[in-house]
Amino acid sequence: MLMLLEQNQSWVSEFILLGFSSDPTSNRILFIAFLLLYLSAILGNGLIVTLICLDSHLHTPMYFFLCILSLLDMGYVTTTMPQMLVHLLAYSRTISFAGCWLQMYMFGALGLTECIFFVVMAYDRYVAICYPLRYTVILSWDLCTQLAAGSWTCGFFFSLIHTFLTMRLPYCGPNVVNHYFCEGPSVRSLACMDTHLIEMVDQVITVFVIVTPLSLILASYIHIALAILKIKSTRGRCKAFSTCASHLTVVTLLYTPATYIYMKPKSNYSPERDKRISLLYNVFAAILNPVVYSLRNKDIKGAFLKVMERGRVTW
Repeated sequence: MLMLLEQNQSWVSEFILLGFSSDPTSNRILFIAFLLLYLSAILGNGLIVTLICLDSHLHTPMYFFLCILSLLDMGYVTTTMPQMLVHLLAYSRTISFAGCWLQMYMFGALGLTECIFFVVMAYDRYVAICYPLRYTVILSWDLCTQLAAGSWTCGFFFSLIHTFLTMRLPYCGPNVVNHYFCEGPSVRSLACMDTHLIEMVDQVITVFVIVTPLSLILASYIHIALAILKIKSTRGRCKAFSTCASHLTVVTLLYTPATYIYMKPKSNYSPERDKRISLLYNVFAAILNPVVYSLRNKDIKGAFLKVMERGRVTW
């Protein structure tokens, strides 16, 4: 694989990432804003992971999946933000061919894993509401581990296909990428050959990891809605729906912009618009996920208060 990469680098050994602005003053402002956003994403998701690990009451399938989602979000945003922050202050905005390869692969792997993992979380809610008495029996720890491992495996496998096909193209001319990271379509637009076949392969992958998971999530929530409607008390219905509201919110935050970016016709490609929209599923989704779950979840709030109380006792 390395030999193929070296042979196909042609005349391009590095890429230049344009980012959002070339004005030094604007870049300093953007640096502060994006640094705060990045720290918020890391601290928020890190707090969720810490609380779930420390509180034994949260050692259930639902919170196991939430912990994995937070880990995915931290890794996802870290693949792009640190380098973008450096480029906002540095004179040079270059990234090596190998660095671009790695960034594209990790970004795709974590993003695709998260898309698939949302199906697992939807299944968790389906079992919890439709089969509450058998919840822990159906979602055993062995099954939870297998579902999580399967999501990671699929995500990393399909990202490898996408990245390999993109980076093995000949790049022999311009090397300026109009984006803040090595995003597949943006890099591929610089290739010195027709990319129609690779775009078709990408569409197939997109259908598998976006359309299919969305269909499965929709099917799960149709069954969930039917089960909720059978609950006689209004309070019971509201409680059942509230357990799904957080998941529906984060699914919307990720899938809506990602679907637009990766499933729109090539004729609608707009670098300036696309790199701003990509912030929604790359940065803002990672920030809002822990906020959505912590604000809507009494168990997370309770775990946080317990940790704070322990801290006070220690002091």
